[in-house]
Amino acid sequence: MPAMYWNPLIVRDGGLISYSPNKAGMWRRAGAYVDKILKGEKPGDLPVEQPTRFYLIVNLKTAAALGITVPPSILALADEVIE
Repeated sequence: MPAMYWNPLIVRDGGLISYSPNKAGMWRRAGAYVDKILKGEKPGDLPVEQPTRFYLIVNLKTAAALGITVPPSILALADEVIE
């Protein structure tokens, strides 16, 4: 069954598509939050942030096995294409 996953590892193991935030960037931002808290800022006063960078990974081997043609426009946007 075609599906979109949050975890890129699933796509590398045979899933069709993954669209997920940059986890390394999220951890860096978490470290910046901890730094602010340790310097005395109140956690409740800190703004909530959303991820700004997402990664699109497409597995063409899985698409071919499912008989799905991935549009070139999606492939052009993909950060990683597994062939």
